[in-house]
Amino acid sequence: MRILAMQSGTSADAIDVAVVEFAAEGDRLRLRIVDYREVAWSAPLRARLLDAIASRPTDAGEWTRLNTEAGQAFAQAAADVVADAGPVDAVVSHGQTLHHWADASATHGSLQIGQPAWIAERLGVPVLSDVRAADIAAGGHGAPLMGFFDALWLGDVARSRGVPVVGVNLGGIANVQIVRPDGTVLAGDTGPANGLLDAAIQRATDGRHSFDADGAHAAAGTVDDALLDLLLADEYFVAPLPKSTGRETFSLALVDAALTRLERDVALPDLLATLTALTARTLVAAISDAAPDAGELVLSGGGVRNLTLMRLIRDALPEVRVVASDERGIPSAAREAVMFATLGWFSLHGIPVTVGSTTRIAGTLTLSAGLPRWDTAEKITAIDVDGGRS
Repeated sequence: MRILAMQSGTSADAIDVAVVEFAAEGDRLRLRIVDYREVAWSAPLRARLLDAIASRPTDAGEWTRLNTEAGQAFAQAAADVVADAGPVDAVVSHGQTLHHWADASATHGSLQIGQPAWIAERLGVPVLSDVRAADIAAGGHGAPLMGFFDALWLGDVARSRGVPVVGVNLGGIANVQIVRPDGTVLAGDTGPANGLLDAAIQRATDGRHSFDADGAHAAAGTVDDALLDLLLADEYFVAPLPKSTGRETFSLALVDAALTRLERDVALPDLLATLTALTARTLVAAISDAAPDAGELVLSGGGVRNLTLMRLIRDALPEVRVVASDERGIPSAAREAVMFATLGWFSLHGIPVTVGSTTRIAGTLTLSAGLPRWDTAEKITAIDVDGGRS
C-alpha cells in the first residue's frame, strides 16, 4: 500500500511531502520511503498564512479563502509528486497549522487548514485529515503525535540496549519521545526550536533571511546570560512531560517583553546565540529530568541543519549517542511526513493509535471514489525502515 502524506508546521516554510510504501509482515510493519520533497508555498499565500498564524486581524472571508487556497496548494503538490513517483492508494493531509490552543491545564484544540476535498478531487483517492482532534477530545495534547511512531520504530533499540532511546524533532517547536525498554513512551513539547530563531532573523533583516543558515550568526554571537535567565523563567519550562505548546506561547512577544525588562537592546548575533542556547538548555533539561539514563538521541527536523544547536546539544550530553534520523533510514527533514503516512496506514486499517494515555482511530476521511477496501491487520508491534541501521 502506498500513502502520500503532507504537512506544514507553524513556520509555514514549505509543504513537506512523502510517499511511503507499506507492507505488513506478521505483527511488524515494513516501510520504504519512495519519494520525499519540500514544496515551497507561493510567497503571497505564505505571507497571508503567517499573518493568520500571528493572529493579525482578519475576517471570515479571508479564513475561507485561506482554507480553499491552502487546500488547492496541497492538491497541486500532491499531484506533482504523484506524476513523478506513481499512483498512491490514499493521502494523509495534516494541513497547515494555524493555532494550537493549550495552557497549563490542558490542550483544548488545534486548528489546521487546507480543505482536503481539493486533494481528493484532484487525485481520486481517499484523504485522511484532521488528525489531531481525536486525541485532544480523548484528553490528550494532540501534539506531539510522534510518540506512537517512535515507540514502534525505536522500541527494539531501547529493549536491546536496556536504556531509553529518545526521538527528538526540532521544528518550530522542539518535542521529545522517550522510548523506554519496557515499551512505554513519554512524549511532549519541550519549548521553542526554530520558531523563535526564524522570527528573530526575519524581523531583523526585513525578511532578507528566513533562517540562520547552519547557525552561523549564532556561532558568531555571545549568549546574553541575563536575557537567557529571563526567558528560562517562563512557567512552561517548569511543567513536567507530557505537555504541549506552540508558536502562540513562544513568539517574539516573549522575547520583546524580556528585552523591555532588561531596558536595553541585544545585537542580532547575541540574540540568536541566546535563543539557540534556550532551545538546547530546555531540551536537554527535559530529557535529563525524564530519562537521565538515555543512551541515544535520534534527531530530525530543520534544526538538525543548525550546526550551532547540534553542537550545544552534543556538548551538554557527552555520554549520549546523538545522531540524525538519517542514520536509521529516515531523512531528518522527512520524519514528520513519514509519521503522518504511518498514522494514516493505521487509521485506514482500523487499528487504534495510542498517543500517551489515549487510544483512538485518528482522522476524518474525505472520499472521492467510494469506500476504500483494504486488507485488515489486527496488531502491529514494531516498524522496520528499509535502509535503517539497528
